[in-house]
Amino acid sequence: MNMVTIITGASAGLGVDFARQLAGRGERLVLVARRKDRLDALATELGNARAVALDLGEAGAAGRLMKDLAAHGEEARGLINNAGFGLWGKFAALDGTRQRAMIDLNCGTLVELTHAVLPAMLARGDGAILNVASTAAFQPGPGMATYFATKAFVLSFSEALHEEVRTSGIRVTALCPGPTKTEFGDVAGFKGNGMFDKLSAGSAEVVALGLKALDSNRAVAIPGLVNKLGAQGHRLFPRALLRKVTAAIKS
Repeated sequence: MNMVTIITGASAGLGVDFARQLAGRGERLVLVARRKDRLDALATELGNARAVALDLGEAGAAGRLMKDLAAHGEEARGLINNAGFGLWGKFAALDGTRQRAMIDLNCGTLVELTHAVLPAMLARGDGAILNVASTAAFQPGPGMATYFATKAFVLSFSEALHEEVRTSGIRVTALCPGPTKTEFGDVAGFKGNGMFDKLSAGSAEVVALGLKALDSNRAVAIPGLVNKLGAQGHRLFPRALLRKVTAAIKS
């Protein structure tokens, strides 16, 4: 079997930087996203990557991806669960079907893919899984209520899995970035504000920190001192205050 690292959401933002940095290490990659033109261009740039154009939000998409790997004689040594999106706006005003699709992709597909690759990793006693969560995981998010809740799920799931497999040779890390310079805000419908833009980190530096944490098998990686402090806010301040602060940042 050819050993590969799967990167979901590989056509933009963090996904592109994960691909470039892992390719720079000599890893063979399978790049997964919807936008075939972007994936093909990135795969050509990297040389040691294969593009799979697939909408992971569709029912059964995870299973189809695993069948595609098997057909190419590939097995996952690594998995970067980066695919996901957010929606900005009051819960009642946002489209319900779209919110359900966000839950399915951010949580459901992540769990399916992890479950699909983990048995082989355990059999080999080697493997690495990085799940992209967010500092949103540490507090409620008025104005992005469902998105924040999905990232809380990703963080909790990743920490639990990290503990389950930590003596099995499998590394599991939840990467929890704060504001980052990607297309996320445009997709979510949130155009940013002065505070959000000022706090935004570069995508490449966030990815580098995440991979360093994965290499050392840290359960949780939070880029930047401000984000680290913010993630501990629930220990220092009443949740009622945190809700108001979070709502103010996105207003």
